[in-house]
Amino acid sequence: MRIILIAHPSLGAKALEAIIGSGEEIVAVFAPGANYEKPGPLKKLADEDDIPCHQPEHMKDSGVYETMAGYKPELGVLAFVADIIPQVMLNCPQKRTIMFHPSLLPRHRGGSAISWTIIQGESRTGLSIIWPNQGIDAGPILLQKAVAISPDDTAGSLFFDKLYPMGVNALVEAIQLIKQGKAPRIPQDESHASYEPLCRESDAIIDWAKPASQIYNLIRGANPKPGATTTWQGEKLKLFDSRLVKSSRAAPGEVVLVNDDSFTVAGDSGAIMVRRVKLAGSAKISAAEFIQQASLQKGDRLG
Repeated sequence: MRIILIAHPSLGAKALEAIIGSGEEIVAVFAPGANYEKPGPLKKLADEDDIPCHQPEHMKDSGVYETMAGYKPELGVLAFVADIIPQVMLNCPQKRTIMFHPSLLPRHRGGSAISWTIIQGESRTGLSIIWPNQGIDAGPILLQKAVAISPDDTAGSLFFDKLYPMGVNALVEAIQLIKQGKAPRIPQDESHASYEPLCRESDAIIDWAKPASQIYNLIRGANPKPGATTTWQGEKLKLFDSRLVKSSRAAPGEVVLVNDDSFTVAGDSGAIMVRRVKLAGSAKISAAEFIQQASLQKGDRLG
């Protein structure tokens, strides 16, 4: 089939490689939001295979649809795309367009599905390949794959270690089903649908009075972005790599233990061992560096 791949400038390279490896014809690649001065992995791979690679700032930009239509595509494939794709482009290919979404739809529609799945304490998630329509992640389902969320998964590890490689393979599988005329269009059950907005800094403020398990889920779901936020001596402090541990009763936010490479903060019914942090205006640093810089001691308070 003549396939148009619309993909993330970096993450889409694996999808391009897999689709080419399956023997399909990619007639053009679109990498919205790519940096012209620093070609990403997707463009480099497309150039190596002599595939035209277009890099509009947004797919809705003037002339992009006409360029796409000129390739006379049979199928469009959206791989890890953050840009909003106009409906006219979704309908442009003869067999329409398929899209990857990192949740078991209709649960967790929206751009931060992985983060909210972890923040809400779920132990299972997956991916969906859908036929996108004008609704937000609301199109018919072609196929789904489930995966367990481990107790120490973060949004980053869940995506890069599990959903991303699984998603690349699922896109290839979906293309083959379409090619064989066996691709279903299963309507989503709207009675089970949920939608969450993008997970922003304001959504990831730590309340140390909450159960430590909830705090831990918030930190995991906000890692690597936007980072779960507390304060240290009035200054914003974001927490990243952490562990849920047992602790004796202490005031919420109290530092109950300081080690060489971590510090532990009390929540309700448990505590959080912290290994990586970020102060406002600086890069992420290890807990050991922060302990030394802040002269952190047992009995100090966060939040």
